[in-house]
Amino acid sequence: MGCAAALLALGCAASTQAKSAAPAKGAAAASQAAFLDTLERRTFEWFWDLSDPRTGLTPDRWPTRSFVSVSATGFALTAYPIGAERGWVSRSHAAQRTLATLRFLWSARQDTAAAGATGYRGFFYHFLDPTNGTRFEDVELSTIDTALLLAGALFCGTYFDRAAVAEAEIRAVADSLYARADWTWAQARPPTIALGWRPRSGHLPYDWRGYDEAMILHVLALGSSTHAVGPETWEAWARGYRWGTFQGQEHLGFAPLFGHQYSHVWIDFRGIRDAYMREHGIDYFENSRRAALAQRAYAIANPEGYRGYGERLWGLSACDGPLDGTVTVGGRAREFHTYQARGASFTRVTDDGTIAPTAAAASIAFAPELVIPTLIAMRDDWGEPLFGRYGFLDALNPTLDVPASLHHGRVVAGRGWFDTDYLGIDQGPILAMIENHRTGLVWRTMRRNPHIVRGLERAGFSGGWLDSAAAGR
Repeated sequence: MGCAAALLALGCAASTQAKSAAPAKGAAAASQAAFLDTLERRTFEWFWDLSDPRTGLTPDRWPTRSFVSVSATGFALTAYPIGAERGWVSRSHAAQRTLATLRFLWSARQDTAAAGATGYRGFFYHFLDPTNGTRFEDVELSTIDTALLLAGALFCGTYFDRAAVAEAEIRAVADSLYARADWTWAQARPPTIALGWRPRSGHLPYDWRGYDEAMILHVLALGSSTHAVGPETWEAWARGYRWGTFQGQEHLGFAPLFGHQYSHVWIDFRGIRDAYMREHGIDYFENSRRAALAQRAYAIANPEGYRGYGERLWGLSACDGPLDGTVTVGGRAREFHTYQARGASFTRVTDDGTIAPTAAAASIAFAPELVIPTLIAMRDDWGEPLFGRYGFLDALNPTLDVPASLHHGRVVAGRGWFDTDYLGIDQGPILAMIENHRTGLVWRTMRRNPHIVRGLERAGFSGGWLDSAAAGR
């Protein structure tokens, strides 16, 4: 079978992972498995230890005190079944934590008040007050953060499929949360979907257009059985796509790697294609693989001469950074930034020498033969300043190795800047994509979710497992 034909049956996109190197064998494979066991469990424990057991709400970051992140809570919901499958917590304890989270979200106040509410029209505010779960300051009601939350809820609703009373309630509340989201209301300028809304000013003046992390948002909006948008919404979004070549990789462009990863946490894009990908002869899984390989090649080329870049250290994404300002390092003025969506693509390059471990780690399913050795090298090369109680800290910048007035983290003399926080939206993809690489748990589960199947079909996807799911209905 040729590669183009095999894409329709799941196999080709996955098989292209091994172009650059053979999989590890024997002692090397055992060592890699042990490392992944450690990284995956430590990352899971971040969500289990730090999410509020009463409300299930998850902090944006730790150990710095922070507001609750709605999207991090969606990643926490995704984490609990993984922990149950791995035996780190019992299935009943995972169900109890899940149910507490879903109950809180369902009963939390939803109205137009500028303060005291958690959301409106089934959507949730980007950040919430950790003490009571209401809107944090004046943040927006966020369609993408709600989508990530609902994706986690639907995963739990599909995974917890037994007759136990708690599991039956999880299924009911997860479906109710999803059904309540009014996607048509979010279409301030149809057929596109707005990024968000504020009580006093209404919908934000920006819509989702072009390839990024919002594939999952559009699939959920299309799949709704209560407030579905039409197929023209996907078509309008896809008209903003940009195809090009970067570091020898031809693909659909988006600079930060999180845009190539988030939707893949829940949706198995191997072997299924919409009209755009049919035209270009690949699927979104292969596209993400190429994006990761391009970033690795960019780090090896290292055009700006940042310290440490190469096969053992690569990956640009949204993450913390040391400061906003210019510091002279080695006789050269270098500009640094705090939290920023760093990335490298033909669309743009935003790079100050700050590497996010999640960028490589969450690409593990796309190119494991390259990612796993890189992650082990990161731990071995940088040690305790980067790899700690809950796995990888959020970011490092080896170039900034001189004293500076920092906004985040610390400088270790002669080694560079290291973050001292873990961020939920970066921890989540690490955990879920390791599990998808190892067992396909989230992918296999979500292939059974009728809302995901319906949303993909209405977006024009076909092929592979999706055709089998449709035939089995």
